[in-house]
Amino acid sequence: MARQFEYKQTEAGEIVEIAVRGRQILARPMIAFGTAYTHEERDQLGLNGLLPPAVVSMSNQLKRLYKQFKRQPNNLAKYVLLTDLQERNEILFYRLVTEHLEEMLPIIYTPTIGEAIREYSAWYTRPRGVFLGIDQQDDMELALRNYGQGPDDVDLIVVTDSEGILGIGDQGIGGIRIAIGKLAVYTAAAGIHPLRVMPIVLDPGTDNMALLNDDGYLGLRHPRVRGEAYDEFVEKFVTTAARLYPRALIHWEDLGASNAHRVLAKYVNDYRTFNDDIQGTAAVVAAAVLAAVQASGTRMADQRVVIHGSGSAGIGIADLLVEIMVDQGMDPDQARACFWGLGSRGLLREGTRMRDFQEPYARSQAELDGWQLDEPDRYALADVVRNVKPTILIGTSAQPGAFNEAIVKDMAAHVERPIILPLSNPTSQSEALPADLLAWTGGKALIATGSPFAPVERDEQTYTIAQANNALVFPGIGLGTIVSQASRVTPGMISAAAQALAGLADGRRLGSAILPAASELRSVSATVAIAVAEAAVADGVAEVELDSPIQQVYKKMWQPNYPTVVPITNSVTPVRRADGSIDDGPDSWHAAGGHEI
Repeated sequence: MARQFEYKQTEAGEIVEIAVRGRQILARPMIAFGTAYTHEERDQLGLNGLLPPAVVSMSNQLKRLYKQFKRQPNNLAKYVLLTDLQERNEILFYRLVTEHLEEMLPIIYTPTIGEAIREYSAWYTRPRGVFLGIDQQDDMELALRNYGQGPDDVDLIVVTDSEGILGIGDQGIGGIRIAIGKLAVYTAAAGIHPLRVMPIVLDPGTDNMALLNDDGYLGLRHPRVRGEAYDEFVEKFVTTAARLYPRALIHWEDLGASNAHRVLAKYVNDYRTFNDDIQGTAAVVAAAVLAAVQASGTRMADQRVVIHGSGSAGIGIADLLVEIMVDQGMDPDQARACFWGLGSRGLLREGTRMRDFQEPYARSQAELDGWQLDEPDRYALADVVRNVKPTILIGTSAQPGAFNEAIVKDMAAHVERPIILPLSNPTSQSEALPADLLAWTGGKALIATGSPFAPVERDEQTYTIAQANNALVFPGIGLGTIVSQASRVTPGMISAAAQALAGLADGRRLGSAILPAASELRSVSATVAIAVAEAAVADGVAEVELDSPIQQVYKKMWQPNYPTVVPITNSVTPVRRADGSIDDGPDSWHAAGGHEI
Protein backbone atom coordinates (compact mmCIF):
# COMPACT_ATOMS: atom_id res chain seq x y z
CA MET A 1 0.00 0.00 0.00
CA ALA A 2 1.21 3.51 -0.78
CA ARG A 3 2.13 5.80 2.08
CA GLN A 4 0.33 9.02 2.94
CA PHE A 5 3.02 10.09 5.38
CA GLU A 6 5.59 8.47 7.62
CA TYR A 7 7.68 9.72 10.53
CA LYS A 8 11.28 8.51 10.72
CA GLN A 9 14.22 9.10 13.05
CA THR A 10 17.52 9.91 11.35
CA GLU A 11 20.92 10.97 12.63
CA ALA A 12 19.99 14.54 11.72
CA GLY A 13 16.72 14.36 13.65
CA GLU A 14 13.08 13.54 12.98
CA ILE A 15 11.77 13.74 9.42
CA VAL A 16 8.34 13.19 7.92
CA GLU A 17 7.92 11.88 4.40
CA ILE A 18 4.69 13.20 2.90
CA ALA A 19 3.05 11.67 -0.17
CA VAL A 20 -0.36 13.37 -0.01
CA ARG A 21 -0.92 16.86 -1.35
CA GLY A 22 -3.04 19.95 -0.87
CA ARG A 23 -6.10 19.79 1.35
CA GLN A 24 -5.34 16.20 2.31
CA ILE A 25 -2.33 17.52 4.27
CA LEU A 26 -4.39 20.13 6.12
CA ALA A 27 -6.93 17.45 7.12
CA ARG A 28 -4.33 15.31 8.92
CA PRO A 29 -3.38 16.68 12.36
CA MET A 30 0.12 15.16 12.44
CA ILE A 31 1.20 16.87 9.20
CA ALA A 32 -1.02 19.96 9.32
CA PHE A 33 1.61 22.54 10.29
CA GLY A 34 -0.48 25.36 8.84
CA THR A 35 1.25 28.68 8.31
CA ALA A 36 4.57 27.21 9.49
CA TYR A 37 5.07 25.60 6.08
CA THR A 38 7.69 27.51 4.10
CA HIS A 39 7.03 28.82 0.60
CA GLU A 40 9.26 26.09 -0.85
CA GLU A 41 7.34 23.41 1.05
CA ARG A 42 4.04 24.92 -0.10
CA ASP A 43 5.23 24.70 -3.71
CA GLN A 44 6.26 21.08 -3.29
CA LEU A 45 3.15 19.99 -1.36
CA GLY A 46 0.44 21.76 -3.34
CA LEU A 47 -0.43 24.19 -0.55
CA ASN A 48 -0.19 27.44 -2.48
CA GLY A 49 -3.45 29.34 -2.15
CA LEU A 50 -4.63 27.08 0.68
CA LEU A 51 -2.84 29.07 3.39
CA PRO A 52 -2.49 32.80 4.12
CA PRO A 53 0.72 34.11 2.49
CA ALA A 54 2.75 34.78 5.66
CA VAL A 55 5.11 32.11 6.97
CA VAL A 56 4.75 32.00 10.76
CA SER A 57 7.24 30.27 13.05
CA MET A 58 6.07 27.79 15.67
CA SER A 59 7.00 30.27 18.42
CA ASN A 60 4.69 32.89 16.93
CA GLN A 61 1.93 30.34 16.39
CA LEU A 62 2.24 29.49 20.07
CA LYS A 63 2.02 33.15 21.14
CA ARG A 64 -1.20 33.58 19.18
CA LEU A 65 -2.72 30.40 20.57
CA TYR A 66 -1.77 31.17 24.16
CA LYS A 67 -3.48 34.55 23.86
CA GLN A 68 -6.59 32.77 22.59
CA PHE A 69 -6.37 30.33 25.49
CA LYS A 70 -6.14 33.13 28.07
CA ARG A 71 -9.16 34.91 26.57
CA GLN A 72 -11.49 31.96 27.10
CA PRO A 73 -14.20 32.69 29.70
CA ASN A 74 -13.95 29.42 31.65
CA ASN A 75 -12.09 26.13 31.87
CA LEU A 76 -14.56 24.24 29.71
CA ALA A 77 -14.11 26.78 26.92
CA LYS A 78 -10.35 26.35 27.28
CA TYR A 79 -10.79 22.59 26.99
CA VAL A 80 -12.81 23.00 23.80
CA LEU A 81 -10.15 25.28 22.32
CA LEU A 82 -7.35 22.81 23.10
CA THR A 83 -9.34 19.84 21.81
CA ASP A 84 -10.01 21.68 18.56
CA LEU A 85 -6.29 22.43 18.26
CA GLN A 86 -5.42 18.78 18.80
CA GLU A 87 -7.73 17.84 15.93
CA ARG A 88 -6.19 20.50 13.63
CA ASN A 89 -2.47 20.53 14.47
CA GLU A 90 -1.43 17.87 16.94
CA ILE A 91 2.23 18.83 17.21
CA LEU A 92 1.35 22.45 18.00
CA PHE A 93 -1.15 21.22 20.59
CA TYR A 94 1.52 19.20 22.39
CA ARG A 95 4.08 21.98 22.21
CA LEU A 96 1.61 24.44 23.73
CA VAL A 97 0.62 22.07 26.52
CA THR A 98 4.22 21.08 27.22
CA GLU A 99 5.27 24.72 27.62
CA HIS A 100 2.37 25.40 30.01
CA LEU A 101 1.96 22.02 31.72
CA GLU A 102 1.10 23.28 35.19
CA GLU A 103 -1.57 25.60 33.81
CA MET A 104 -3.03 23.27 31.18
CA LEU A 105 -2.86 19.87 32.89
CA PRO A 106 -6.09 20.57 34.85
CA ILE A 107 -7.73 21.53 31.53
CA ILE A 108 -6.79 18.57 29.32
CA TYR A 109 -7.25 16.14 32.20
CA THR A 110 -8.85 16.24 35.62
CA PRO A 111 -10.90 18.09 36.73
CA THR A 112 -12.12 19.86 33.55
CA ILE A 113 -12.30 16.75 31.42
CA GLY A 114 -15.12 15.46 33.64
CA GLU A 115 -17.42 18.18 32.32
CA ALA A 116 -16.53 17.29 28.73
CA ILE A 117 -17.22 13.59 29.34
CA ARG A 118 -20.69 14.37 30.67
CA GLU A 119 -21.48 16.21 27.42
CA TYR A 120 -19.77 13.75 25.05
CA SER A 121 -22.84 12.69 23.07
CA ALA A 122 -24.11 16.26 22.78
CA TRP A 123 -20.73 17.59 21.61
CA TYR A 124 -19.70 14.66 19.43
CA THR A 125 -17.91 15.82 16.29
CA ARG A 126 -15.05 13.75 14.92
CA PRO A 127 -14.32 10.29 16.38
CA ARG A 128 -10.97 9.53 17.98
CA GLY A 129 -10.26 6.10 19.41
CA VAL A 130 -11.81 2.63 19.15
CA PHE A 131 -15.32 1.80 20.38
CA LEU A 132 -15.82 -1.85 21.36
CA GLY A 133 -19.38 -2.85 22.23
CA ILE A 134 -20.31 -5.99 24.12
CA ASP A 135 -23.07 -6.61 21.57
CA GLN A 136 -20.56 -6.62 18.68
CA GLN A 137 -17.86 -8.89 20.10
CA ASP A 138 -17.57 -10.89 16.90
CA ASP A 139 -16.27 -7.72 15.20
CA MET A 140 -13.71 -6.87 17.91
CA GLU A 141 -10.61 -7.90 15.97
CA LEU A 142 -11.87 -6.15 12.84
CA ALA A 143 -12.59 -2.99 14.85
CA LEU A 144 -9.08 -2.95 16.29
CA ARG A 145 -7.48 -3.62 12.91
CA ASN A 146 -9.53 -0.80 11.38
CA TYR A 147 -7.53 1.64 13.49
CA GLY A 148 -4.74 0.95 11.03
CA GLN A 149 -1.84 0.02 13.30
CA GLY A 150 0.45 -2.95 12.78
CA PRO A 151 1.81 -5.27 15.47
CA ASP A 152 4.90 -3.11 16.07
CA ASP A 153 3.13 0.25 15.80
CA VAL A 154 1.49 0.50 19.25
CA ASP A 155 3.38 1.14 22.49
CA LEU A 156 0.44 2.05 24.70
CA ILE A 157 -3.29 1.38 24.94
CA VAL A 158 -5.47 3.23 27.46
CA VAL A 159 -8.81 1.47 27.94
CA THR A 160 -11.82 2.20 30.13
CA ASP A 161 -15.27 0.73 30.62
CA SER A 162 -16.45 4.14 31.90
CA GLU A 163 -18.05 2.90 35.12
CA GLY A 164 -15.89 4.85 37.58
CA ILE A 165 -15.06 8.05 35.71
CA LEU A 166 -13.25 10.46 38.04
CA GLY A 167 -15.73 11.48 40.74
CA ILE A 168 -18.79 11.37 38.47
CA GLY A 169 -19.36 7.64 38.05
CA ASP A 170 -20.88 5.80 35.09
CA GLN A 171 -20.59 7.91 31.94
CA GLY A 172 -21.13 5.27 29.28
CA ILE A 173 -19.54 5.83 25.88
CA GLY A 174 -18.29 9.27 26.95
CA GLY A 175 -15.46 7.53 28.81
CA ILE A 176 -13.48 7.52 25.56
CA ARG A 177 -12.50 11.09 26.43
CA ILE A 178 -10.77 9.94 29.63
CA ALA A 179 -8.66 7.56 27.56
CA ILE A 180 -7.84 10.34 25.10
CA GLY A 181 -7.01 12.75 27.92
CA LYS A 182 -4.80 10.22 29.67
CA LEU A 183 -2.84 9.61 26.48
CA ALA A 184 -2.42 13.35 25.99
CA VAL A 185 -0.74 13.48 29.41
CA TYR A 186 1.46 10.51 28.52
CA THR A 187 2.66 12.37 25.43
CA ALA A 188 3.05 15.81 27.01
CA ALA A 189 4.76 14.52 30.16
CA ALA A 190 6.74 11.49 29.00
CA GLY A 191 7.06 11.94 25.26
CA ILE A 192 5.15 8.82 24.23
CA HIS A 193 4.81 9.34 20.47
CA PRO A 194 1.22 10.32 19.61
CA LEU A 195 1.23 7.99 16.59
CA ARG A 196 2.02 4.98 18.81
CA VAL A 197 -0.95 5.12 21.19
CA MET A 198 -4.54 3.89 21.08
CA PRO A 199 -7.53 5.07 23.18
CA ILE A 200 -10.27 2.45 23.63
CA VAL A 201 -13.63 2.36 25.35
CA LEU A 202 -15.28 -0.94 26.24
CA ASP A 203 -19.05 -0.49 26.13
CA PRO A 204 -20.95 -3.10 28.18
CA GLY A 205 -23.95 -0.73 28.45
CA THR A 206 -24.63 1.86 31.12
CA ASP A 207 -26.66 2.16 34.31
CA ASN A 208 -26.80 5.94 33.94
CA MET A 209 -30.53 6.53 33.49
CA ALA A 210 -30.01 10.05 32.16
CA LEU A 211 -27.95 8.60 29.30
CA LEU A 212 -30.34 5.73 28.63
CA ASN A 213 -33.20 8.21 28.31
CA ASP A 214 -31.27 10.64 26.13
CA ASP A 215 -32.28 10.26 22.49
CA GLY A 216 -28.86 11.56 21.46
CA TYR A 217 -26.81 9.07 23.52
CA LEU A 218 -24.23 7.35 21.31
CA GLY A 219 -23.48 4.20 23.32
CA LEU A 220 -25.28 0.89 23.72
CA ARG A 221 -28.76 1.55 25.06
CA HIS A 222 -29.15 -1.09 27.76
CA PRO A 223 -28.07 -1.59 31.40
CA ARG A 224 -24.49 -2.62 32.12
CA VAL A 225 -23.80 -6.28 31.50
CA ARG A 226 -22.11 -7.79 34.54
CA GLY A 227 -20.88 -11.12 35.86
CA GLU A 228 -19.59 -13.85 33.58
CA ALA A 229 -20.61 -12.10 30.35
CA TYR A 230 -18.66 -8.98 31.34
CA ASP A 231 -15.60 -11.06 32.25
CA GLU A 232 -15.73 -12.86 28.88
CA PHE A 233 -15.95 -9.49 27.10
CA VAL A 234 -12.88 -8.16 28.94
CA GLU A 235 -10.95 -11.39 28.37
CA LYS A 236 -11.66 -11.27 24.65
CA PHE A 237 -10.37 -7.71 24.55
CA VAL A 238 -7.17 -8.50 26.48
CA THR A 239 -6.27 -11.56 24.47
CA THR A 240 -7.11 -9.94 21.13
CA ALA A 241 -5.26 -6.70 21.87
CA ALA A 242 -2.21 -8.55 23.19
CA ARG A 243 -2.10 -10.74 20.09
CA LEU A 244 -2.50 -7.86 17.64
CA TYR A 245 -0.17 -5.46 19.50
CA PRO A 246 2.34 -7.58 21.44
CA ARG A 247 4.55 -4.58 22.33
CA ALA A 248 1.74 -2.53 23.86
CA LEU A 249 1.22 -1.75 27.54
CA ILE A 250 -2.49 -2.00 28.41
CA HIS A 251 -3.43 0.76 30.87
CA TRP A 252 -6.76 0.26 32.67
CA GLU A 253 -8.56 3.48 33.55
CA ASP A 254 -11.62 4.21 35.68
CA LEU A 255 -13.09 0.73 35.92
CA GLY A 256 -15.75 0.38 38.62
CA ALA A 257 -14.77 -0.58 42.16
CA SER A 258 -16.25 -4.07 41.81
CA ASN A 259 -14.07 -4.84 38.78
CA ALA A 260 -10.84 -2.83 39.02
CA HIS A 261 -8.90 -4.99 41.49
CA ARG A 262 -10.32 -8.23 40.09
CA VAL A 263 -9.42 -7.44 36.48
CA LEU A 264 -5.93 -6.27 37.40
CA ALA A 265 -5.29 -9.36 39.54
CA LYS A 266 -6.41 -11.66 36.72
CA TYR A 267 -4.07 -10.24 34.06
CA VAL A 268 -1.18 -8.49 35.83
CA ASN A 269 1.07 -11.56 36.01
CA ASP A 270 0.57 -12.72 32.43
CA TYR A 271 0.22 -9.53 30.40
CA ARG A 272 1.92 -6.15 30.11
CA THR A 273 -0.82 -4.30 32.00
CA PHE A 274 -1.26 -1.61 34.65
CA ASN A 275 -4.13 0.09 36.49
CA ASP A 276 -3.46 3.75 37.22
CA ASP A 277 -6.32 4.15 39.68
CA ILE A 278 -4.80 1.40 41.82
CA GLN A 279 -1.06 1.29 41.10
CA GLY A 280 -0.55 4.89 39.92
CA THR A 281 -2.48 6.34 42.84
CA ALA A 282 -0.58 4.07 45.20
CA ALA A 283 2.76 5.17 43.76
CA VAL A 284 2.18 8.91 44.00
CA VAL A 285 0.70 8.66 47.50
CA ALA A 286 3.52 6.39 48.63
CA ALA A 287 5.96 8.96 47.27
CA ALA A 288 4.24 11.69 49.28
CA VAL A 289 4.31 9.51 52.40
CA LEU A 290 8.00 8.64 51.97
CA ALA A 291 8.93 12.29 51.44
CA ALA A 292 6.84 13.39 54.42
CA VAL A 293 8.29 10.69 56.67
CA GLN A 294 11.77 11.85 55.72
CA ALA A 295 10.81 15.47 56.41
CA SER A 296 9.41 14.51 59.81
CA GLY A 297 12.67 12.81 60.79
CA THR A 298 11.02 9.45 61.48
CA ARG A 299 11.03 5.99 59.85
CA MET A 300 8.37 4.05 57.96
CA ALA A 301 8.54 1.35 60.61
CA ASP A 302 7.37 3.93 63.18
CA GLN A 303 4.18 4.89 61.33
CA ARG A 304 0.55 4.18 62.20
CA VAL A 305 -1.52 4.73 59.05
CA VAL A 306 -5.28 5.30 58.92
CA ILE A 307 -6.87 5.15 55.46
CA HIS A 308 -10.36 6.61 55.28
CA GLY A 309 -11.86 5.15 52.11
CA SER A 310 -10.41 1.66 51.69
CA GLY A 311 -11.65 0.89 48.19
CA SER A 312 -9.47 0.07 45.20
CA ALA A 313 -7.33 3.19 45.56
CA GLY A 314 -7.04 3.10 49.35
CA ILE A 315 -6.06 -0.57 49.54
CA GLY A 316 -3.72 -0.10 46.59
CA ILE A 317 -1.92 2.57 48.64
CA ALA A 318 -1.71 0.26 51.65
CA ASP A 319 -0.41 -2.65 49.54
CA LEU A 320 2.41 -0.57 48.05
CA LEU A 321 3.43 0.93 51.39
CA VAL A 322 3.53 -2.57 52.86
CA GLU A 323 5.72 -3.65 49.92
CA ILE A 324 8.12 -0.77 50.63
CA MET A 325 8.20 -1.50 54.37
CA VAL A 326 8.98 -5.17 53.67
CA ASP A 327 11.79 -4.07 51.34
CA GLN A 328 13.12 -2.04 54.26
CA GLY A 329 13.28 -5.15 56.42
CA MET A 330 9.90 -5.50 58.11
CA ASP A 331 7.96 -8.76 58.33
CA PRO A 332 4.87 -8.64 56.01
CA ASP A 333 2.40 -9.27 58.84
CA GLN A 334 4.13 -6.67 60.99
CA ALA A 335 3.94 -4.15 58.12
CA ARG A 336 0.22 -4.79 57.46
CA ALA A 337 -0.45 -4.33 61.19
CA CYS A 338 0.57 -0.66 60.78
CA PHE A 339 -2.58 0.04 58.71
CA TRP A 340 -6.18 0.66 59.74
CA GLY A 341 -8.65 0.93 56.87
CA LEU A 342 -12.19 2.30 56.93
CA GLY A 343 -14.82 1.41 54.37
CA SER A 344 -18.52 2.13 54.05
CA ARG A 345 -19.20 0.14 57.23
CA GLY A 346 -16.48 1.77 59.28
CA LEU A 347 -13.27 0.06 60.34
CA LEU A 348 -12.41 -3.08 58.36
CA ARG A 349 -12.79 -5.82 60.94
CA GLU A 350 -13.48 -9.49 61.07
CA GLY A 351 -17.14 -10.44 60.90
CA THR A 352 -18.19 -7.54 58.63
CA ARG A 353 -18.78 -7.68 54.88
CA MET A 354 -15.85 -6.64 52.73
CA ARG A 355 -14.26 -7.34 49.37
CA ASP A 356 -11.51 -9.92 48.99
CA PHE A 357 -8.77 -7.34 48.55
CA GLN A 358 -9.72 -5.65 51.85
CA GLU A 359 -9.50 -8.80 53.98
CA PRO A 360 -5.74 -8.68 54.70
CA TYR A 361 -6.35 -5.42 56.59
CA ALA A 362 -9.29 -6.57 58.72
CA ARG A 363 -8.65 -6.16 62.45
CA SER A 364 -9.59 -8.93 64.86
CA GLN A 365 -12.14 -8.28 67.59
CA ALA A 366 -9.49 -9.09 70.18
CA GLU A 367 -7.48 -6.07 68.99
CA LEU A 368 -10.50 -3.82 69.48
CA ASP A 369 -11.41 -4.87 73.00
CA GLY A 370 -11.06 -1.90 75.32
CA TRP A 371 -11.47 0.73 72.59
CA GLN A 372 -13.32 3.90 73.54
CA LEU A 373 -16.24 4.33 71.10
CA ASP A 374 -18.73 7.15 70.61
CA GLU A 375 -21.40 4.54 69.82
CA PRO A 376 -21.25 0.83 70.71
CA ASP A 377 -20.11 -1.44 67.86
CA ARG A 378 -19.65 1.53 65.51
CA TYR A 379 -16.01 2.07 64.60
CA ALA A 380 -16.09 5.45 62.85
CA LEU A 381 -13.15 7.64 61.84
CA ALA A 382 -13.13 9.64 65.09
CA ASP A 383 -13.04 6.39 67.07
CA VAL A 384 -10.15 5.01 65.03
CA VAL A 385 -8.11 8.22 65.34
CA ARG A 386 -8.76 8.39 69.08
CA ASN A 387 -7.63 4.82 69.71
CA VAL A 388 -4.90 4.34 67.09
CA LYS A 389 -3.24 7.76 67.47
CA PRO A 390 -2.13 7.72 63.82
CA THR A 391 0.93 9.45 62.44
CA ILE A 392 -0.49 9.39 58.90
CA LEU A 393 -4.08 10.09 57.86
CA ILE A 394 -5.04 9.36 54.23
CA GLY A 395 -8.39 10.24 52.68
CA THR A 396 -9.77 8.47 49.59
CA SER A 397 -13.38 8.58 50.73
CA ALA A 398 -14.97 11.35 48.62
CA GLN A 399 -16.52 12.58 51.90
CA PRO A 400 -15.98 16.35 52.08
CA GLY A 401 -14.97 17.61 55.50
CA ALA A 402 -14.37 14.12 56.91
CA PHE A 403 -11.10 15.34 58.47
CA ASN A 404 -12.77 17.84 60.77
CA GLU A 405 -11.18 20.04 63.43
CA ALA A 406 -11.78 17.64 66.31
CA ILE A 407 -10.25 14.68 64.48
CA VAL A 408 -7.22 16.63 63.26
CA LYS A 409 -6.53 18.18 66.65
CA ASP A 410 -6.85 14.76 68.28
CA MET A 411 -4.28 13.40 65.83
CA ALA A 412 -1.93 16.40 66.20
CA ALA A 413 -1.92 16.00 70.02
CA HIS A 414 0.05 12.76 69.65
CA VAL A 415 2.50 13.48 66.79
CA GLU A 416 4.94 16.33 66.16
CA ARG A 417 4.50 16.50 62.36
CA PRO A 418 1.17 14.90 61.40
CA ILE A 419 1.11 13.68 57.80
CA ILE A 420 -2.35 14.36 56.37
CA LEU A 421 -3.35 13.55 52.78
CA PRO A 422 -6.92 14.51 51.79
CA LEU A 423 -6.85 13.00 48.30
CA SER A 424 -10.45 12.94 47.08
CA ASN A 425 -11.25 14.82 43.85
CA PRO A 426 -12.57 17.29 42.90
CA THR A 427 -11.92 20.07 45.42
CA SER A 428 -15.52 19.93 46.60
CA GLN A 429 -14.97 16.31 47.71
CA SER A 430 -11.73 16.90 49.61
CA GLU A 431 -11.68 15.54 53.16
CA ALA A 432 -10.20 18.85 54.38
CA LEU A 433 -8.81 22.15 53.14
CA PRO A 434 -5.07 22.76 53.54
CA ALA A 435 -5.60 26.13 55.24
CA ASP A 436 -7.73 24.46 57.91
CA LEU A 437 -5.24 21.63 58.43
CA LEU A 438 -2.43 24.11 58.97
CA ALA A 439 -4.57 26.18 61.34
CA TRP A 440 -5.60 23.16 63.41
CA THR A 441 -2.02 21.83 63.67
CA GLY A 442 -0.23 25.14 64.26
CA GLY A 443 1.40 24.97 60.83
CA LYS A 444 3.04 21.61 61.54
CA ALA A 445 1.04 19.34 59.20
CA LEU A 446 2.78 17.82 56.18
CA ILE A 447 0.14 17.89 53.47
CA ALA A 448 -0.52 16.51 50.02
CA THR A 449 -3.91 16.84 48.32
CA GLY A 450 -5.67 15.23 45.39
CA SER A 451 -6.79 18.52 43.89
CA PRO A 452 -4.61 21.57 43.22
CA PHE A 453 -4.64 24.21 45.98
CA ALA A 454 -3.06 27.64 46.05
CA PRO A 455 -0.26 28.28 48.58
CA VAL A 456 -1.40 29.12 52.09
CA GLU A 457 -0.11 32.20 53.94
CA ARG A 458 0.13 31.75 57.70
CA ASP A 459 2.19 33.60 60.32
CA GLU A 460 4.31 35.26 57.63
CA GLN A 461 5.15 31.84 56.21
CA THR A 462 4.11 30.59 52.75
CA TYR A 463 3.13 26.93 52.61
CA THR A 464 3.26 25.35 49.14
CA ILE A 465 0.70 22.54 48.95
CA ALA A 466 1.83 19.40 47.17
CA GLN A 467 -0.65 17.80 44.81
CA ALA A 468 -0.54 14.00 44.79
CA ASN A 469 -1.41 13.95 41.10
CA ASN A 470 -1.08 10.59 39.35
CA ALA A 471 0.43 12.47 36.43
CA LEU A 472 3.64 12.61 38.47
CA VAL A 473 4.06 8.84 38.11
CA PHE A 474 1.96 7.13 35.44
CA PRO A 475 3.73 8.72 32.44
CA GLY A 476 7.10 7.58 33.82
CA ILE A 477 5.78 4.10 34.63
CA GLY A 478 4.53 3.79 31.06
CA LEU A 479 7.74 5.13 29.54
CA GLY A 480 9.95 2.92 31.69
CA THR A 481 7.89 -0.14 30.77
CA ILE A 482 8.09 0.71 27.07
CA VAL A 483 11.83 1.41 27.13
CA SER A 484 12.60 -1.85 28.94
CA GLN A 485 9.88 -3.78 27.08
CA ALA A 486 9.00 -5.34 30.42
CA SER A 487 6.84 -8.42 29.93
CA ARG A 488 4.74 -7.32 32.91
CA VAL A 489 4.56 -4.47 35.43
CA THR A 490 5.89 -5.78 38.73
CA PRO A 491 5.36 -4.47 42.27
CA GLY A 492 9.07 -3.66 42.27
CA MET A 493 8.59 -1.34 39.27
CA ILE A 494 5.75 0.51 41.02
CA SER A 495 7.81 0.76 44.22
CA ALA A 496 10.75 2.11 42.21
CA ALA A 497 8.50 4.78 40.71
CA ALA A 498 7.34 5.88 44.16
CA GLN A 499 10.83 6.03 45.60
CA ALA A 500 12.23 7.88 42.59
CA LEU A 501 9.49 10.51 42.89
CA ALA A 502 9.97 10.82 46.65
CA GLY A 503 13.60 11.70 46.08
CA LEU A 504 12.80 14.69 43.86
CA ALA A 505 11.43 17.06 46.52
CA ASP A 506 12.77 18.18 49.89
CA GLY A 507 9.96 18.80 52.36
CA ARG A 508 12.23 19.40 55.33
CA ARG A 509 12.13 23.18 54.95
CA LEU A 510 9.03 24.63 56.61
CA GLY A 511 6.46 25.48 53.97
CA SER A 512 8.04 23.56 51.10
CA ALA A 513 6.02 21.00 49.13
CA ILE A 514 6.66 17.31 49.67
CA LEU A 515 6.22 16.55 45.93
CA PRO A 516 7.49 18.25 42.75
CA ALA A 517 5.25 20.69 40.89
CA ALA A 518 3.50 19.84 37.63
CA SER A 519 5.76 22.36 35.89
CA GLU A 520 8.59 19.85 36.38
CA LEU A 521 6.60 16.97 34.91
CA ARG A 522 8.83 16.32 31.90
CA SER A 523 11.99 15.81 33.96
CA VAL A 524 10.04 14.00 36.70
CA SER A 525 8.68 11.50 34.15
CA ALA A 526 12.16 10.83 32.80
CA THR A 527 13.54 10.21 36.31
CA VAL A 528 10.67 7.87 37.16
CA ALA A 529 11.06 6.04 33.83
CA ILE A 530 14.75 5.35 34.44
CA ALA A 531 13.99 3.89 37.88
CA VAL A 532 11.13 1.77 36.48
CA ALA A 533 13.26 0.44 33.61
CA GLU A 534 16.08 -0.46 35.99
CA ALA A 535 13.61 -2.20 38.30
CA ALA A 536 12.31 -4.20 35.33
CA VAL A 537 15.86 -5.43 34.74
CA ALA A 538 16.30 -6.23 38.45
CA ASP A 539 13.01 -8.16 38.48
CA GLY A 540 14.00 -10.15 35.38
CA VAL A 541 11.12 -8.96 33.20
CA ALA A 542 12.96 -6.59 30.82
CA GLU A 543 13.10 -7.92 27.26
CA VAL A 544 15.74 -5.48 26.00
CA GLU A 545 19.21 -4.80 27.32
CA LEU A 546 19.60 -1.53 29.23
CA ASP A 547 23.21 -0.60 28.59
CA SER A 548 22.53 3.13 29.00
CA PRO A 549 19.15 3.72 30.73
CA ILE A 550 19.42 7.52 30.77
CA GLN A 551 20.21 7.70 27.06
CA GLN A 552 17.59 5.08 26.15
CA VAL A 553 14.86 6.92 28.04
CA TYR A 554 15.89 10.29 26.59
CA LYS A 555 15.91 8.96 23.01
CA LYS A 556 12.43 7.48 23.47
CA MET A 557 10.91 10.80 24.56
CA TRP A 558 9.32 12.43 21.52
CA GLN A 559 9.77 16.21 21.30
CA PRO A 560 6.82 18.26 19.96
CA ASN A 561 8.74 20.06 17.22
CA TYR A 562 7.90 20.25 13.54
CA PRO A 563 10.02 17.63 11.77
CA THR A 564 11.97 18.19 8.59
CA VAL A 565 9.54 17.79 5.69
CA VAL A 566 10.52 15.45 2.86
CA PRO A 567 7.98 15.43 0.00
CA ILE A 568 7.87 12.06 -1.78
CA THR A 569 6.26 11.26 -5.10
CA ASN A 570 4.90 7.73 -4.76
CA SER A 571 1.23 7.68 -5.65
CA VAL A 572 -1.39 7.46 -2.95
CA THR A 573 -4.32 5.21 -3.69
CA PRO A 574 -7.51 6.95 -2.55
CA VAL A 575 -10.20 5.12 -0.63
CA ARG A 576 -13.10 4.08 -2.84
CA ARG A 577 -16.55 4.13 -1.28
CA ALA A 578 -19.04 1.29 -1.70
CA ASP A 579 -20.90 3.33 -4.35
CA GLY A 580 -17.72 3.70 -6.38
CA SER A 581 -17.02 7.35 -5.53
CA ILE A 582 -13.65 8.51 -4.22
CA ASP A 583 -13.08 9.51 -0.59
CA ASP A 584 -9.87 11.46 -0.05
CA GLY A 585 -11.07 13.22 3.10
CA PRO A 586 -9.62 13.02 6.59
CA ASP A 587 -11.49 9.86 7.53
CA SER A 588 -9.89 7.88 4.70
CA TRP A 589 -6.59 7.65 6.56
CA HIS A 590 -5.58 5.57 9.53
CA ALA A 591 -6.45 7.74 12.49
CA ALA A 592 -3.61 6.69 14.78
CA GLY A 593 -0.76 6.89 12.28
CA GLY A 594 -2.24 7.82 9.01
CA HIS A 595 0.77 6.91 6.96
CA GLU A 596 -0.72 4.17 4.77
CA ILE A 597 -3.97 3.48 2.99
